[in-house]
Amino acid sequence: MSGGILSVLWQAVRGVFYLALYVLLISGTDFVLFNLAWCFIYLGFLLFLPLGTPLVVQLVLGFVTGISLDLVFDTGGVHAVAAVLLMYLRPWVLRLLTPRDGYDTQDSVNIHQMGWQWMVVYLVLLTAIHHTAFFLLELGSMRFVGLTLAKIVLSTLYTALALLIIQLVFYPTKRRQR
Repeated sequence: MSGGILSVLWQAVRGVFYLALYVLLISGTDFVLFNLAWCFIYLGFLLFLPLGTPLVVQLVLGFVTGISLDLVFDTGGVHAVAAVLLMYLRPWVLRLLTPRDGYDTQDSVNIHQMGWQWMVVYLVLLTAIHHTAFFLLELGSMRFVGLTLAKIVLSTLYTALALLIIQLVFYPTKRRQR
């Protein structure tokens, strides 16, 4: 039982860290590339959740994460909608990318266990889904489609690269012992 409580507490600390890092450091203009690419680093909290996390918990975490950012930045629900969509589609993408041996539900998404190719496809696909929803909702019309597509593509690559670096630096190389 204490392992479950410690795991939940660890995920909560990770979530607060990702949100604080994004709000306090990365959301400023210093990390925006040419006013076209934004790094939504808080997605790391959502994308790196354990594989066995129930869908309802994922949806609630996506909503709480998104609405927290919407309250801070006064964005009217755009972060919440994009984060909930991301969390709704995450299990489908995980099923699409299931390795031959399957997943261990205790594990979280980890580049050292899943491999480079799996991780790159996973990150690019899910960040592209999130960014497409986010930027299309932010745009509100089809007026500047070219600029919006550039924002989607460049922000997806920027965020995916940042999350890959986080995986390489901060996530353990060995599988946990049970």
